[in-house]
Amino acid sequence: MLKLYYARPSAYARPVWLALVEKQLNFELVPVDLSGEQFEPEYLAVNPFSHVPVLFDGDFRVIESLAILDYLEARYPERSLLPKDAIALAKVRMVQLVTLNELLSAVFKLLVSQENSIELEYGRLRATNALNFLENLLGDSPYFAGETLTLAEIVAGTLVYRMPDLGIDLTDYPRLNVWSEKLLSRPTWQQIELSSEEWGKYKRAIRVFPKIWDRRRRQRIEALSEK
Repeated sequence: MLKLYYARPSAYARPVWLALVEKQLNFELVPVDLSGEQFEPEYLAVNPFSHVPVLFDGDFRVIESLAILDYLEARYPERSLLPKDAIALAKVRMVQLVTLNELLSAVFKLLVSQENSIELEYGRLRATNALNFLENLLGDSPYFAGETLTLAEIVAGTLVYRMPDLGIDLTDYPRLNVWSEKLLSRPTWQQIELSSEEWGKYKRAIRVFPKIWDRRRRQRIEALSEK
């Protein structure tokens, strides 16, 4: 039985959760409270880096979101989410990495920066730069790899649609806007969707999480230094 340690709003865990659903695999969800549970000894035994997601396939453990997605694709190739064509595969990989390295970093800036700050403006600039790249890469295709949904949609599709909540209108990116609306209509997407209350709670929590995480890290350092 597959077991996924996750947090519902986590931008790293949601793509893995969605991939499991899209592949119609049987799995168990184990929620992790990111307000501090990830620093407890029980969870550190699961992932010494205090991150979600973590996937167990029997006794085998996989950490890090992209590694888990690759594992699932190789281990359970039915309902494939990766193309074989070199250009299509390169597009999928670019989308995954741009989403996690550029767009997600921008989202965190938009969530935590003060109004009218340089940090907020930089977050907007970084987000629009990523969205412009994705808009152009998508082109006139229904999906990034052509006619088939892939891990590009699994990763980017769980984040792009949130941009209007962060002050960036998707109508400025008409191809992405249509693409995103189509994804949101899928039953699989609706199955993992956050309620408005959950999303609002997450946006409030993300502003205080860094302080909590910093305090818990200092506590861990002190505990280790005493050994």
